[in-house]
Amino acid sequence: MLHPQARRAVEAAAGEPKVFDEGFDIDASRRAARAEAAAQPRVPVAEVRDVDAGGVPCRLYRPDGAAPGVVVHLHGGGFVFHDVDVHDNLARSLAVRSGRAVLSVDYRRPPEHRFPAAPDDVDTVLAWLADHAGDEGLAGPVGLHGDSAGGNLALVGALRNPGRAQALALVYPFLDPTAGFDSYRTAADGFDPREAAWYWQQYAASPDDLRDPDLAPLLSERLHTLPPTLVTTAEHDPLRDEGEALAVRLADLFDQYQVYRADWLNDWAAGRDHIGLARTGARPLDDEERWQPALWRAVLVDVGAERLSDSRAGIHPRFVQHLLDCDSRPTSLPRRVIVFGISSLPAQTLEALAVIGRFSQVLL
Repeated sequence: MLHPQARRAVEAAAGEPKVFDEGFDIDASRRAARAEAAAQPRVPVAEVRDVDAGGVPCRLYRPDGAAPGVVVHLHGGGFVFHDVDVHDNLARSLAVRSGRAVLSVDYRRPPEHRFPAAPDDVDTVLAWLADHAGDEGLAGPVGLHGDSAGGNLALVGALRNPGRAQALALVYPFLDPTAGFDSYRTAADGFDPREAAWYWQQYAASPDDLRDPDLAPLLSERLHTLPPTLVTTAEHDPLRDEGEALAVRLADLFDQYQVYRADWLNDWAAGRDHIGLARTGARPLDDEERWQPALWRAVLVDVGAERLSDSRAGIHPRFVQHLLDCDSRPTSLPRRVIVFGISSLPAQTLEALAVIGRFSQVLL
């Protein structure tokens, strides 16, 4: 059930022109949004100035006592609407509340500039930051932040530039051009799915673009390269399920460390920030990878080692050690183990099969 305040907003918007109506005036809508934003009282920030980031216009907000680094903000608006002026107050609030400098990006918008103009602009800004952050007093960690379509661009920016950002925050990200999730039907109070389709039509330069992971990042095979990521969704929002699907996939990717590399987790828990590789031995983690062992140690502190001992990472070494300590075949262990249809196996599976092989016939 919608909150009464939200329902009043939905009812107020019911009579407004729809973007998919014939003759809808994009320029007039943009002007109205800027005028409405300009009428709002400004949140005070110590420093606000426009910046040319390698040819991409941006606006920099720096609060008093700003912590090192910068948050790169990508505004929402279905790729088509809004700009740094419309999001000026939001960027001000983000800077003040986060205590960090915020760089709001005025990326190119469709239909004048279709895909991949906007993600190309994000690439340019991130490259500019890598070269000029020190000169601008922005040296330190980089975070990417975006809402709706801006969440799409923040996610794609992190995927296209692995290691450039140390954190990613996505607010109801707009990710799926097929509108294939149930929330488009079950949580779309006052929303017409034709509106979402219209935005994608403006953004994509061709039908093939709608299958490009740089436009539809849920199709990406590089999600494992992302930094620590926060995904925020709204309960009554057609975008809810695609945001939650991203969060679930990221959670599953983290779980792969438990499934395949329990030895990594044990090393990280002991403070050894490296990964063990069968062919080359231990490889120290690069600086941009060290968030993973830090996160694992934080999980251990938060959840407790005793509870995590029942995870796959905890069970595997105990299973191996138990069979190494056995003098005879445990009655529950089969006499023969056959593994079909494999081209490679994780190291932990091979370790388990090896100790099973002390007492059972193992056929691959």
